[in-house]
Amino acid sequence: MPRPRTKGTQAHKGATMDDSKKTQEVLRQWSDKAVETMTVWADAQQRVLRELVEVSATTAKEGTRLYAELQQNAIETLRESQAAAIRWQAAWPEDPRNVAAWYQQAVIESVDGAQKTLRLLEGNVQAITRSVERLQSGAEHAGKGIQETLNTVAAKMKDLSSQN
Repeated sequence: MPRPRTKGTQAHKGATMDDSKKTQEVLRQWSDKAVETMTVWADAQQRVLRELVEVSATTAKEGTRLYAELQQNAIETLRESQAAAIRWQAAWPEDPRNVAAWYQQAVIESVDGAQKTLRLLEGNVQAITRSVERLQSGAEHAGKGIQETLNTVAAKMKDLSSQN
């Protein structure tokens, strides 16, 4: 024969249902916070990676630009040295009595060649300096972007942790 239900059993059953609903609500809130936290961090990772990829692309592009400029200067130096060799050969005295004039011309050519070489080296140094300045500017921009992203993440995480 079935047991008659008493008031105590009904009250206990109601309390159990309330506890179950509260537990489900707490689990839902935790789940919502976990999803929101993961979304914040995924967004932050995407922004940071975007900045790093941009810096990497800029670095590669700048390296290529610098390499091309240095190669151009190297070719110019090679042309100049070949032209100097041809000038020296053409200036070789056929008359042995004119050797002093040839030496004088050789010294002038040597000094001129050294000056041209130093100007080309100066051009290389300037190209490297410009390249480094552009790279520094890009790195600073990326650093600021990453810092802003992390500041945003920190603020969002504070908001999430302060919510009940």
